[in-house]
Order: sequence, then structure tokens, then C-alpha cells
Amino acid sequence: MNRDTRLKALSAFLTEQRAKIQPETVGLPAGGRRRTPGLRREEVAQLAGVSSTWYTWLEQGRDINVSSSVLDCIAAALRLTPDERKYLFALAMEAPSSSITTQQEEPKISPALQKMVDELHYCPTIISDRHCQIVGWNRAASYVFLAFERIPAEQRNMIRLLFTRKEFRRLAVNWEHFVMGFLSIFRSYYGQYVEDAWYEQFLQEMEQVDPEFLPLWKHSQVSSAPEVVIEFRHAKMGKMLFDLTSLQVQGSADLRCSVYTPAAGSSTEAKLKRLMNQSAD
Repeated sequence: MNRDTRLKALSAFLTEQRAKIQPETVGLPAGGRRRTPGLRREEVAQLAGVSSTWYTWLEQGRDINVSSSVLDCIAAALRLTPDERKYLFALAMEAPSSSITTQQEEPKISPALQKMVDELHYCPTIISDRHCQIVGWNRAASYVFLAFERIPAEQRNMIRLLFTRKEFRRLAVNWEHFVMGFLSIFRSYYGQYVEDAWYEQFLQEMEQVDPEFLPLWKHSQVSSAPEVVIEFRHAKMGKMLFDLTSLQVQGSADLRCSVYTPAAGSSTEAKLKRLMNQSAD
């Protein structure tokens, strides 16, 4: 993204984070009626030990000089998580040109990685790149989600599929919660690769694809590896519970391996075995 877009994203992020914090939770008086939820700008400045004017300029997205030490104080005042702190730094501090990378072609999955994924027989697994483009999956994933092999490679973007394919809307019991988990990962990438113009173009496209996208994107968190329990209502097998674990694959391609493990104590694995065995017969 260009500088103006980056500063606009920084402004939106700081405003959203400030709105999440109630004064009494940080030792400040609640005071009278507030026009907006959360802390006032001057209260964030007070907690961070910076001038109110300087913080206001920062949140307004003005092009001002910032230092790591001051951003650490802002992060502490807003109670940011480690992933949110990285996101703040990426947006607030302009990346050197040497860090700008572009992704020209589809990342290749090594035979060893594909074998590992295939061996997770009853754990649906998806491999995606930093654009959330699906570049690999196992047989179990095709049975639980959809037949990715039938979707043209250029259309296998997980974010886009979540909003455009009715299979995902029917599958997730809490579709919004399911989507927010992926958006939190996508936002983490968005901050990490702040100079990649692809992200801004994709966000603009998604605004046109589905009116629900923008509100969810604006309220999404930042998390590089959310671990959540997800409940699905499969068309053939009914209720299925999975624990989602996201693993980073070491290498220049920056691949992510998302493993859906059948929840302990549930009948999910037995149902998945039955589903896959029936189809094999």
C-alpha cells in the first residue's frame, strides 16, 4: 500500500483499539457522558506519556516521525497483543525498500510437506500462502469443506470463498465467528507485508463482492495463529467439532498449515471416517 493508504489504515486501527478500552479498566474515572465508546485521545496520550497533540496527529494519520520507544508506550496504553503490536509498528514505521517483496507465482509445496499433510488422514488440513490463497489440502479437507480441486486455482482464495460459497455459510454454525478467525490472520499478513499493493486491491474487490465484508473487516482483530474450537453442521454427518491449529511453514514462501483436529471426546473423527469410507466404497 502507498503511504496515504498505510496512514489511513493506522488511523482506523488506533481508533478501533481506543474504542475497546473502558476508562475504569485502566484506572481512569469514567467521567460524564462520552460521545464515543472507549478512551478519549487525551487519555491514551496520558497513559502513554506523550503529548495529546502528538497522539492526535498520529491517530489522524498525519505523516509524523515516530520512534520504537514511543510506539511501545502506545501499544502498552492500548493493551495490544504481541500480534497487534507488530501490526502497529508495521503501519506506523515506513518499511525500507529492501523489505518490499512481491509474490509473482504460486508457491510450490515440497513433496515432504504434501506427504505430511496427506498422512493427517482424519484431520482436514489446508495450506495457504500470505494472500490466503489455498495452495494445498488433504483428502479430509475436501470432504469436510468442499472439493477444492474442482475450483480453478486462481479462485481458491480462502477469504473470497468464505464470502462467496454457500457451502461455507451452511457449514459453520457461527459463520461470523469462523470468518473473523480468518480475517484476523489476513490482517496480520496485511501489516506484515505493508508495502504489497495486492492487499489494498483485494480489499477493494471484496467490498464489491459482499456488503458484509467491510463491517467484519473493520472489526477484525490481529492474530497470526488463532487457536479456536469450531462447530460445523455437515450436510451428511451433522454436528462436527474441530480444534483449529495454525502452523507456520518455514521457508521463503511464507506458507501456513491450518489443521482441523477432531475435538477430543466428540464423535467427529468417527463421523469423518465413516464419511470418507462410504465415499471410497
